Amino acid sequence: MTETPMKLAARDGFQLALSHFLPEGKARGVVLMLGATGVQRRFYRRFAELLAEQGLETVTVDYRGIGDSRPSTLAGFPCTYADWFDLDVPTAFDFARSRGPVVVVGHSFGGHAFGRLPSPNDALGLVTVGSGAAWSGYMTPGERLRAEFFWKVVGPLAVSVAGYVPGKVWGGEDLPLGVYRDWRRWSQFPNYFFDDATLDLKRVFARVTVPVLGLTARDDAWIPPTSMEVFLSHYSNAPLTLETLEPREWGVRSIGHMGPFRRDGLPKVFPRLLRFIDERLAEHHGSRAA
Repeated sequence: MTETPMKLAARDGFQLALSHFLPEGKARGVVLMLGATGVQRRFYRRFAELLAEQGLETVTVDYRGIGDSRPSTLAGFPCTYADWFDLDVPTAFDFARSRGPVVVVGHSFGGHAFGRLPSPNDALGLVTVGSGAAWSGYMTPGERLRAEFFWKVVGPLAVSVAGYVPGKVWGGEDLPLGVYRDWRRWSQFPNYFFDDATLDLKRVFARVTVPVLGLTARDDAWIPPTSMEVFLSHYSNAPLTLETLEPREWGVRSIGHMGPFRRDGLPKVFPRLLRFIDERLAEHHGSRAA
């Protein structure tokens, strides 16, 4: 297996940092790993390595403002979720497609981004992990209080001082101001950005007709099962399968939002992710042979 860091110019010329993982022999397909908000691509390295061991190329990406795609300072950096949706994700997707048939894995934001691709059905399918409507009303009472305190008190105070959201105030990476503002606005809606009257995303997501598998952990405080169900229902014309990961069945006390991709949790969820990927590739290769 080899990992090659690389830079690709997004459609507006911004240089994005990616990693391209290659198996030892000929690849039988490609996986595009679209990560969560404020999570660097290096977090998904072990996942990419496991896929390479199964003969799959994998592409991971740092969205602008994150990780190796971060400018020298985020203060004053013009970046919104629209830049990630419309510029960064399509750039990574086009590169992955140039390598072969693609299955997309989306963690949290990654499952949001897929539906907004210009040609999502050029992928063979999507599997999401922890992707949902990040409305606090779906959360447990304790998590709801923490989320609302972040949106209404800590976040606004932090951006007034720094001009962006420092990672230490919310537990992730530093976030560009525009991304934070979009996230904060949409998180006030039960259907997330589908309730944004300035957008027409129900129609956009209805274009998706490839299979979608949604996974979330029973104890994911940010995206519990109801949140996943509400959001993924908007892939209204896709064959949709929803599954809940149960900590008890894993033999652990907690999985949470990040657990499926951590080194201790990944071996347990990887077989389910790989099975979906294998099924999509097998159907693709079978249809071509016919």
